[in-house]
Amino acid sequence: MRYISTRGKSPAQSFEEALLTGLAPDGGLYIPETVPQVSREQMQSWKNLGYAELAFEIISLYTADSMPDDDLREIINETYKMFSHPEVAPMQKLGEKEYVLELFHGPTLAFKDFALQLLGRLLDYFLARRQKHVAILGATSGDTGSAAMEGCRHCEFVDMFILYPHNRVSEVQRRQMTTIQGENVNSLAIEGNFDDCQNIVKKAFADQSFLPDGYQLVAVNSINFSRIMAQIVYYFYAALKFIDEDEAVSFSVPTGNFGDIYAGYLAKKMGLPIDRLIIATNKNDILHRFMSKNQYNLEQLESSLSPSMDIMVSSNFERFLFDLFKGDTQRVESFVTGLDQNIQQVSEQEWQFAKSIFDSCRVDDDTTCATIREVYEKYNYLLDPHTATGVKAARVCDSGSGNPVICLATAHPAKFGEAIAQAGLETPALPEHLSDLLEREERFTVLEASLGAVTDFVKKSL
Repeated sequence: MRYISTRGKSPAQSFEEALLTGLAPDGGLYIPETVPQVSREQMQSWKNLGYAELAFEIISLYTADSMPDDDLREIINETYKMFSHPEVAPMQKLGEKEYVLELFHGPTLAFKDFALQLLGRLLDYFLARRQKHVAILGATSGDTGSAAMEGCRHCEFVDMFILYPHNRVSEVQRRQMTTIQGENVNSLAIEGNFDDCQNIVKKAFADQSFLPDGYQLVAVNSINFSRIMAQIVYYFYAALKFIDEDEAVSFSVPTGNFGDIYAGYLAKKMGLPIDRLIIATNKNDILHRFMSKNQYNLEQLESSLSPSMDIMVSSNFERFLFDLFKGDTQRVESFVTGLDQNIQQVSEQEWQFAKSIFDSCRVDDDTTCATIREVYEKYNYLLDPHTATGVKAARVCDSGSGNPVICLATAHPAKFGEAIAQAGLETPALPEHLSDLLEREERFTVLEASLGAVTDFVKKSL
């Protein structure tokens, strides 16, 4: 298995090299040269596997010969035994053919744990083999940061610098980052929004001359393909429960950076019978505008009750564009880099292809709160605000196919007390291992939203 850049100017890499590089040197994102295919017979044989066993079967298709099977199996088993629910990703039924896939039973109560607890262990494995130190530089809109820190804080060969938008994440999200103990962990509050943080990270990857000799940057954002790879698993895990009764299932995915739903797109390409992939956005709706109007352009980023989706530039959309443009890397680069100047559009045929796979819906804060309240009153089930956008989008985009619709529950509602309160409900208590979170001492540094401020901090810290 080789990995190529969406912009076509960097050489193909092995899985190990793509993992340790993250962003390709030409500014593109790594994608597998070929997507592994899974037959219906093979899926049937996976139907009764536990989560970790299924994860090995799928992830090994992407890691190929980069590590022995026994080592990969051990890493996967260690990763998912940390989750608090025996099923790892349990499913809850709401209405008829309406389900919620709970992805918040990891140590930081968000879906990011599925990939980042694995990524930390993979980094430890490959860096120990190379005896090499790296610096992780990542941007988070809320959940990636704490999941990355928790997954990598014990890594012997890693120093970590996580950028998040100052005063634009929930208190629980912030404290999950700023209270993590570890000499190698640095929380950097950037005076800007998530797109500013992400832009700084991409510029730093493009020119790493500020690093000490022997160091390189590693990405933990979903620009690192290993994140996508790990998230493919729970699409299979959920859909396989319906493979005998229904021809296909649909997924509704709270979407910001397009990484999670892109994992669903790859699962579909691998052969998983997925009918529709529903993009649920909040008022930062660039992806909905593309899917509904064939218009892809920047607007003012706004704060919302679902802060992990407060993203305007969806980095992983570039990976889908590579397929949409049939591997024309020049068009991909032109489309992505021209975003600041123009309203970008694709051909009618290309747009219809995108619409054949994805549907979309914009859900504002008032509707989010109404959905949280409605689902609680009807089913006695509490949604976090991100999951609420997914449930609402699934209902709006109902195609009438009669297929089950699975909404990804991307975070625990206790992380978003403000939204729960605005819905007129009582915020649930944090799980026991985080029960004293609001009393823990915080440690973070506030920096201006500039590349120089961040690189100077990193340089002084290494």
